[in-house]
Amino acid sequence: MPQHSVDTLHSVDTLHSSDTLHSSDVRTALVVVAHHRSDSLTAHTARRAASQLAAAGYRIDLLDLHAEGFDPRMNVEDQPDWGDREKPYSEETLAHMRRILDADVVVPVFPVYWQSVPAVLKGWIDRVWNYGFAYGRSKPRLAGKRILWLALAGATADDPVVEPMRSALEANLSDGIAYYCGFSRSTVGLLLDAEERPQRIDAEGNLLVGEAVAGAEREAQYTDFDRRARQFVEEFLADELVTA
Repeated sequence: MPQHSVDTLHSVDTLHSSDTLHSSDVRTALVVVAHHRSDSLTAHTARRAASQLAAAGYRIDLLDLHAEGFDPRMNVEDQPDWGDREKPYSEETLAHMRRILDADVVVPVFPVYWQSVPAVLKGWIDRVWNYGFAYGRSKPRLAGKRILWLALAGATADDPVVEPMRSALEANLSDGIAYYCGFSRSTVGLLLDAEERPQRIDAEGNLLVGEAVAGAEREAQYTDFDRRARQFVEEFLADELVTA
């Protein structure tokens, strides 16, 4: 086994244990934004969540995947030998691994695409949460960390698709990813009614798109949206106090 592969992995652990940029008693929240527009409701929700976490005492590491030019495509340099858990990683993925290791909590914020995450977020997980780093070890490197997935969906609360969507996200994100990688807590906060034009699926499977909301109705819709997003973060923080 090449010696540099061991040194590369050790550099991840060493940075995590000896980082002097912030005091060990200051918790860090890695807020991950997965949207291509900075003026989107997703970006707005991420900024508000970051402010809420900062007010609770967290140091914020804001990772905007599109703004930072993250390429979601896996390549050979990322995974030169899948079966070797001590393999070297590309410099880009190694930098992202350090950010995850430095975080006490991870908060991905994203729109729901096809009852799943956008390609850029899926690619971040594929490339960075790699075998030998996030899973495949007897002592998981990410053990004890907590994650809150804030998922924005255009469906209305009375849409029959909501419960299957919620179940799919929970199974994929919490069971299939977070708990598999050793996280102690994973919560999916599904934020419905994200669209200005309400849309739902009727009993026959037809998509029904309503008129765009405006004025006081629009203000009320997004005030309630912000309230629900804030509540997910509050409950996530409260759970930390209970389980600490």
